Amino acid sequence: MKLNLSQLEQYLSKAAWILKGPVDASDFKSYIFPLLFFKRISDVYDEEYKVAFEESGNDKNYASLKEFHRFIIPKDCHWNDVRETSVNVGVKIQYAIREIESANQEYLVGIFGDVQWSNKEKLSDELLNNLIEHFSQYSLSNSAVSADILGDAYEYLIKHFADLTNKKAGEFYTPRSVVHLMGQILDPKENESIYDPACGTGGMLIECLEHLKKFKLNPKTLKIYGQESNLTTSAIARINLFLHDAEDFHIVKGDTLSNPSFFEEDSLKTFDCVIANPPFSLKNWGNENWANDPFGRNIAGVPPKGNGDMAWVQHMIKSMSENGRMAVVLPHGVLFRKGVEGRIRKSLLELDLLETIIGLGPNIFYGTQLSPCILIFSKKKQKSKKNKVFFIDVSDQIRVGNAQNYLEPEHVQKIFNLYSEYKDVQNYTKAVSLEDIKDNEYNLSISLYVEKIIEDNLPSVKETLSNLKIAYNNVSEKEKKFQSLLKKIIS
Repeated sequence: MKLNLSQLEQYLSKAAWILKGPVDASDFKSYIFPLLFFKRISDVYDEEYKVAFEESGNDKNYASLKEFHRFIIPKDCHWNDVRETSVNVGVKIQYAIREIESANQEYLVGIFGDVQWSNKEKLSDELLNNLIEHFSQYSLSNSAVSADILGDAYEYLIKHFADLTNKKAGEFYTPRSVVHLMGQILDPKENESIYDPACGTGGMLIECLEHLKKFKLNPKTLKIYGQESNLTTSAIARINLFLHDAEDFHIVKGDTLSNPSFFEEDSLKTFDCVIANPPFSLKNWGNENWANDPFGRNIAGVPPKGNGDMAWVQHMIKSMSENGRMAVVLPHGVLFRKGVEGRIRKSLLELDLLETIIGLGPNIFYGTQLSPCILIFSKKKQKSKKNKVFFIDVSDQIRVGNAQNYLEPEHVQKIFNLYSEYKDVQNYTKAVSLEDIKDNEYNLSISLYVEKIIEDNLPSVKETLSNLKIAYNNVSEKEKKFQSLLKKIIS
């Protein structure tokens, strides 16, 4: 049976519902994602085995050769082996996934996270059996579910958990519309390298893959790198990339600001595209070591201990190749905060790497009502953009919701068009010289440069009173008709 996206979404949501009660909603992802991946690789293994078995004239040994399989599944560690277990199911799951990791050390070490599946107080045999049986309803082989559809369903589940848990899960989830906008702006090409130093569940890296697919380019040529401090989240990112059929990728657990993971000889590795939504205003990020940073990332100064925003920016700039470009989501405060951050901002502007600032609308991110901004940097600014910063105010480009606002596809397209056209548009955009920015003491508040002109289209008092009188008469007439009808019904 070929599964469509809607069926997969329902299928995955039901898995979350089974866990409800013993497991906190914020932890659903730690259990569901590993099982989903376990089921996927087992079904793909069976599919690969069947093809090799038939091609070899039913030779079991031949069909089992590792050359025919992307991943090795050791004896007694297949999904079906777990499914046949009725007692101590968690112990069996734990054994199977650890053996799979051990047998595929080049790719899968740590990918299943650190959940204690054997904890019967939280995960009874009955609950795990129900969960295993639920996942067993469908095959997740390549012939049953394409990587694109499975990847989309996986992304849906990540968003679903963000919805369920709001702030806690939302720490790892950037709205898809924002990610899509950033991917459009960076415009990654075949054979380029992509880096996210705060990659979360890998959404921005996936967007770069999808961008190439959109233009009929080969996404498998991308070289993908990411670092994430949370173990479970970094594992989810790796699963996410596998499910989206990525090949050349490296996701590492670790603290990027304290211990960056990617190097070329004695220097930080550099990349063609650098993209991130790092934690906003991170406290205790390690500023005590920044003044003598061994990687040379203090190019503009040492950010304050209680706010790591400018540390992320400098790390990302240092990670750009000679032709590199960069997009980063940050709180608006980076545009105008004074003191140390103001001096860093001045130094960065003098490097003339900042190309564009995009001010987004409020309350579009999970867990915060702040209005974020996107900063675009380029190592090779076009001649027409040198010694300028392009300001884009699109704070009105939102659909207002009850608890949260939304950046819809039409808003994304309008923002991208404004960015691409690079011309002054009343109420929305302004290209500003560095000299003018200097005159404002290097303050980058968008409202200083993009003036919002509010047109007065309000009716006159006389017109308003006339309209009110007409409306009153209409209501009175309808009231009379209603009363007349009511009398007839009663009598």
